[in-house]
Amino acid sequence: MRPDPLEPVFKALASPWRRTILDLLRDGPLSTGDLDAALPELSRFGVMQHLSVLEEANLIVARKEGRTRMNHLNAVPLRRVYERWVSRFEGHWAGALISLKDSLEAQDTPGDERRPPARPKTDTTDEAAPPVKGGRRRIDRGAGGNGGGASRARPGRSRDG
Repeated sequence: MRPDPLEPVFKALASPWRRTILDLLRDGPLSTGDLDAALPELSRFGVMQHLSVLEEANLIVARKEGRTRMNHLNAVPLRRVYERWVSRFEGHWAGALISLKDSLEAQDTPGDERRPPARPKTDTTDEAAPPVKGGRRRIDRGAGGNGGGASRARPGRSRDG
């Protein structure tokens, strides 16, 4: 199996910090210092490591302008990801969503009194609980209950018997 040329792009996009850096660069080039200031949660060294991964994936292009390193977004690898993965599936899903929308709108036409009345919501906590020892069902009483439905021990009785 030959190596996937988009593998470094996916690796770079896997980090939320690197995606944030790409979002910051979307509006235009920024210096490494500007990126460091925009990400106070990261050290300058951390920002530089993330920039290195983005550069290896060809998602950014760094240019020296005097003593300043300017980082520019390169959207070409993102477009390749889109063309390879997203565009293949968007037609199918878009068509399915349009069909669903049309179907729902056809059921919801003005003056259509055939719609069934809305059912009142009921608490089905007891119905959905799995049976426990002895054939009884657990009842979830929420945060104010007795700890998620565990039975209380009675004096003189063991829980196993």
